[in-house]
Amino acid sequence: MNSIDNNRALPTRLFIYLQERFPLMSHGMLITAYTFSAISYSRLSRGLVGFISAQDFIIGLLNGLAFFLLLRICDEFKDQNEDRLYRAYLPVPRGLVRLAELKNLGIAIGCFQLLSILLLQPQMLGLYFIVMGYLFLMTKEFYVSQWLKQRPLIYALSHMMIIPLIDLYSSGLDWKMTNSPMHSDMLWFMLVSYLNGLVLEIGRKIKAPKFEENGVNTYTKIYGTKPAAIMWVALLTMTLLTALMAITKIQTGHYAPALLTTIYLLILTPGIAFVLNPTVKRSILIEKASGIWTISMYLILGAFPMLNNLIA
Repeated sequence: MNSIDNNRALPTRLFIYLQERFPLMSHGMLITAYTFSAISYSRLSRGLVGFISAQDFIIGLLNGLAFFLLLRICDEFKDQNEDRLYRAYLPVPRGLVRLAELKNLGIAIGCFQLLSILLLQPQMLGLYFIVMGYLFLMTKEFYVSQWLKQRPLIYALSHMMIIPLIDLYSSGLDWKMTNSPMHSDMLWFMLVSYLNGLVLEIGRKIKAPKFEENGVNTYTKIYGTKPAAIMWVALLTMTLLTALMAITKIQTGHYAPALLTTIYLLILTPGIAFVLNPTVKRSILIEKASGIWTISMYLILGAFPMLNNLIA
């Protein structure tokens, strides 16, 4: 990116930033499936017919998208030193956008969330602050930054807790908006989301030896090429088993377990192939497979059963 690009108007530069670091099309599809499924699973577990209002869903979806964008922005601050030293091609270190500009964007996003909740969904305020409180602690790396960075697996496990907390918020668009308690079966969905987050996190940090970058920690660099791939396969399998258990808690018909297992076997293929021969192409396939698995799992676990109920 040259200086001419860096001197463009802020909206243009932010658009380029989002294309590179938070592509709205792919992220939007995943977060839509995620939010719809969390609400659907909550309603199905409570034995309710129908879906929430379109207004509540749209507001909840926009706030869910905002949570994940805030996560991206917070990571820019958290990783700024490493990015400046080792990944100068990224938008912030190369000067496309400044951290101060991203900070202002984050404040604007937070204001939108607060106003939309206060004016239209005040019941959700408590759940909102739970998510934002954990996000704040994540940004500060729980005030034990050095300790966590020396333990990358614990780092990932602690940071991934934000995903079930966003689940809590999204499902609250069903139960909290009606001042009802959350059904205990929702914990299965939250556990699946947690494991899915780890599948995505580890999947995007599995690299072939020729694809590793200096100063950039990946799980293949930390644990070894094949052990990291085996870890991904194990997590994928754990997610399948947990999802199958979650499916038993709601009425989905016999198609759901069979379909989920079939997709799992297909997604497993690049992981096994990488273990046998860790090439660059296969490492890229693992990252793509992680995304496909995640969106497929959410659709099967919540969205499809709800759509079936709505159509029937």
